[in-house]
Amino acid sequence: MHFKLIIVAVEDGFSEKVVQAARAAGATGATVLNQARGEGLDRPKTFFGLDLVSQRDVIFLLVEQHLARRILEHIADVAGFDRHPGRGIAFQLDVEDAVGIIHQATTLRPLVEEEV
Repeated sequence: MHFKLIIVAVEDGFSEKVVQAARAAGATGATVLNQARGEGLDRPKTFFGLDLVSQRDVIFLLVEQHLARRILEHIADVAGFDRHPGRGIAFQLDVEDAVGIIHQATTLRPLVEEEV
């Protein structure tokens, strides 16, 4: 079984929606890191030297490769990444190796067999 790592940087307040969307599309879990800071095309506004940017959360999802694209697209749709500039970004990376996921692999095997 091969895995992808989906990384999502999302505007504060949308993390729960992203995790729920990922689970609905086949993800078996998530790790959420709170209070990250991001910067896009436009530099953040400042007020007397203080940044006026909202906090972001970074979400890590280790998912089976056959489910990865569907999960990625569902996250983008539910969070509205393409409709609302600055809301967030998501991308996936290949995972060469992973340990500690035997329970997930056992749970995912029937789902993956249906996909393939």
